Order: sequence, then C-alpha cells, then structure tokens
Amino acid sequence: MNDFDARVDRHYGLGGLMERIEAGLGLAGKEVNSLTLDDLAPVDAFHTRGREATIEVAKLGSLNASHRVLDVGCGLGGTARHLAHVHKCHVTAIDLTEEYISVGTRLTELVGLSDRVELRQASALAIPYEDETFDIVWTEHAQMNIADKERFYSEIARVLKPGGRLLFHDVFRGNGDEPVYPTPWAEDESISSLATATVARSNVEQAGLSIDHWIEKDRESVAFFEKVIARIEADGLPPVGLHLLMGKNARDKLKNYTRNIAENRVAVAMGMATRK
Repeated sequence: MNDFDARVDRHYGLGGLMERIEAGLGLAGKEVNSLTLDDLAPVDAFHTRGREATIEVAKLGSLNASHRVLDVGCGLGGTARHLAHVHKCHVTAIDLTEEYISVGTRLTELVGLSDRVELRQASALAIPYEDETFDIVWTEHAQMNIADKERFYSEIARVLKPGGRLLFHDVFRGNGDEPVYPTPWAEDESISSLATATVARSNVEQAGLSIDHWIEKDRESVAFFEKVIARIEADGLPPVGLHLLMGKNARDKLKNYTRNIAENRVAVAMGMATRK
C-alpha cells in the first residue's frame, strides 16, 4: 500500500467499528443475532441519501438474479447486501480499508447473505479479477479518494463484459470555490481527489464506456442533509448512524458537505455507462 492509500485507509479505518456498531444496535433495542438489512441501513449505506439513492441507481441498471455484480469501494458492504437480497444477484465487493471488509464480512454473516455476497480487501486501481468477469460494476462515493481517474475507469471497463454496465453515484468538483473541509471523505484536501463532471465524463468515455445516463442530484442531496442535520440538532445523534464511521467531528463533516453542495463547491450525480 502506497503512502496516499495508507492515509486514505487511516481516514476510514478508525478502529473499534464493530464494537461501536454493536453498542449502537443495543441502545436501539436490536438483537445482534437477529438483524435485518433495515436494522443496518442507517450505518452501512455510507453515501448521500443512503438507501434511497441505492434504489434509484439499481433501477437504472435493471438488475436481476443472473447478473454478476462487482461493487468497487463497497465500504461496509451495505449496498452489496441490499442488491443481493432484493435482486437475488451474486455480488463481489472490494474496498481499500481492511476494517470495512472485516466488519462488513461479519455483518453479511449476521444477516445470512454470505452465500451471495463476498467482500475482499483490494485497490480499485488493481481490481483482482480477470477481464470481462462482471455484468455490472457498481460504485458509490469511492473515486473522490482516487487521483488516477483514468486508471480507475479503465480497470472498471476491463472487468466488465462487452455490453456490461457501470452504475455510479458519485461526488465531483463543482464550479464554485474550493470545498470546505473536513468532509465525510477527507479531513483536508490532502486525500481529496475531486474531478469535475466534465473531466470524469471524459475519463469514462476514454475507458471505452458509453454514457447512457448522467443525472444531477444536488438539490435532492442538499434537502436530504438539511433534514438529517435538523434532526440531529433537535434530537442529538441516533444510536445507529453514519456518525459511527466518521469520528468525533461527524457533525462538522455533514454540515460542510451540505454547504459544499449548496454553494456548488461540489456536485453529486448518478448514472449509467455501457461498455462498448
């Protein structure tokens, strides 16, 4: 692991995550040995608008049980478990952060989906699978920590079968001032590698992928986070939530992210591209 990747790993791998999740579930009155996907959704959908956004992206791809799916930058594997449960497909998921993989594997076991979901520690720039292996490559909020966008999208294209689809939901550099930090993906600009939508689209197309849909989600994202922040200000942090993954400055990260979107410092979009 190079120095940049090691810093990214330290940002996300705070240590003690499984213990924090178990404690939160206990406070919420949930029994660890009889968990459902809904019980875990507040903590394992670590991306803008949570499960709502995942459902929207899945509709673009028309997933079914015959699809073999790769989730690149899977976090705790929440999306992988959702896709396997709802769409009955087999999902392989990779993430750079070892703690996410170990915790995600345990959560997958607890909800009884180990036969359809496999999590593996790996870099998105060196995907450990053969060419033309997957029908779908899925990625949500991963490339913000990856400087080499060309290689990122080229690796995705490499493992997709001809006609296979990239489904994405991501954060990009906006046209406004520089982003304010900390944010959920970076304490400061040192590990933040935001590209504009124009550059990202070019990288996708240069990798041999044809963009079918590119849907801006700034307005919905701001509205979502404004509600989350208002709820936290009124009621405090819930026992189970994304703050368990973001450390003590979780509130600042959420507020800054919301401000960044509202002021066009960053932009959020989802979509689909097909390998030619």
